[in-house]
Amino acid sequence: MTEHAGTAFERGTDGPKVILAGVDGSESSLRAAAYAAGLARRQNALLALVYVQPVLAAGASLGAPVAEATGEVAEEIVAEIRASAERLRGVFEVRWEFHTFRGDPFAGLVDAADELKADAVVVGASERAGHRLVGSVAVRLVKAGRWPVTVVP
Repeated sequence: MTEHAGTAFERGTDGPKVILAGVDGSESSLRAAAYAAGLARRQNALLALVYVQPVLAAGASLGAPVAEATGEVAEEIVAEIRASAERLRGVFEVRWEFHTFRGDPFAGLVDAADELKADAVVVGASERAGHRLVGSVAVRLVKAGRWPVTVVP
């Protein structure tokens, strides 16, 4: 916030206009999307459903068939998430968009939140055991301190 509080616009001060929900097909991410849809409906905000498609590590020695198969799997996941979003749309009367970004989940969600000018971010709790030790995407988003972050179990 600037020194001139009365003259500077601060995102989210009049309620959220864009609520971003990270989805990856997991049960917790779909619950997060449903929760975010309810928030968006009540706030008359735009719901931005975002899937971050993983990018293969540059050092991975994968042949073209494996890379193509990975792309096909990603497209199937996107189709499944879109179908879930369509079902979700029928439950709530809410304005929504679906976006796909590429990269690791944390960086992809940060890029999405910046590009879409998100006022709030909603994600599902990590279902992976390793995240308890290393830190989940949700924890990293909270630590970034740039948006209110809601983590849905």
